[in-house]
Amino acid sequence: MYLGYMYFDPLYIFLVVPALILTAWAQANVSSTFARYAKVRTGRGMTGADAARAILDANGLYQVRVEHVRGNLTDHYDPRGNVIRLSDNVYSSPTVAAVGVAAHEAGHAVQYATQYAPIRLRNALVGVTNIGSRLSVPLILLGFIFSFQPLVNVGIILFAGIAFFQLATLPVEFNASSRALAIIDQQSLLEGDERQGARKVLTAAALTYVAALIVSVMQLLRLVLRFGRRRED
Repeated sequence: MYLGYMYFDPLYIFLVVPALILTAWAQANVSSTFARYAKVRTGRGMTGADAARAILDANGLYQVRVEHVRGNLTDHYDPRGNVIRLSDNVYSSPTVAAVGVAAHEAGHAVQYATQYAPIRLRNALVGVTNIGSRLSVPLILLGFIFSFQPLVNVGIILFAGIAFFQLATLPVEFNASSRALAIIDQQSLLEGDERQGARKVLTAAALTYVAALIVSVMQLLRLVLRFGRRRED
């Protein structure tokens, strides 16, 4: 009876599946929005690498390097290497999408340089999140199987740490985009409608983080409702 109940979980269908559908839509939306504005060339002919360099220099971050990395939308800022890595469709592309993405990564570099509080909080949570992603579900299942509720509770708390990490990520990502758009305006990196295109690319990317948070919250709610009380035999 327990096996059948574990394999058919209506809470998963009604809570988690809709969140996963939202995530799939957000991923498709960011891909389509990027592809759309990857066809729109910048009036100044500025590439992603040019934009990142301009923003870094405007903030006195001359020591941060801008490098190329293979892949599609594999762009990121590496604080340990003090380098921004831009993907194939961003580094040397003079498009609105490329400038928007590169500016966002440069925004992360500025956050580290200014000791932006939310990014420090997110970094502090990385270790707990890694532990939670590996151990939360196994601990919950073991506690359930052996009717040991304290073990279940520890697993739920660890999973809650994952959701909290996703929550802490939101202000970091939104702030990086707002910094990017502000400097784009200050430096006149984009012209007229180009800026709106960059905003749409960055907004679409931000929605993927919102969707990830919703999935984590729905998963957490499901675990609390499903395992958060002592099983009655």
